[in-house]
Amino acid sequence: MPDAYTAFRHRLRVYWEDADAGGVVFYANYLKFFERARTEWLRARGVGQQALKAETGAIFVVTDTQVSYKRPARLDDLLDVTVVIDQAGRASFTLQQQAWCEGALLAEGRIRIGCVDAATLRPRRLPDTVLQALP
Repeated sequence: MPDAYTAFRHRLRVYWEDADAGGVVFYANYLKFFERARTEWLRARGVGQQALKAETGAIFVVTDTQVSYKRPARLDDLLDVTVVIDQAGRASFTLQQQAWCEGALLAEGRIRIGCVDAATLRPRRLPDTVLQALP
């Protein structure tokens, strides 16, 4: 697991809606798990996405993903999903994310997040509140 001092950790349980008929997590659901962890990571840094949109007109979009699957998660597993910032620019940032279960790495990904204007969906600079929240 990434260093506890540098990685944000979000814990979640695997439910039936996340799994196939055999109780194995559907591969695309790891992206949902990563999204939940990113949202909580931002919230923990004082960035609520609804407030950000209301106050600045900025929203986030995923612009690129790379995910590698190592082992399957199963129904009722308790997962730890981590978030570590890799790079930050003026209009986007890239995160490294991992999903763990009982010390075993299940999936890892590199996710690039872009900032866009909510009304036009055109790229824009990250608001100062977001830049200050990024380590």
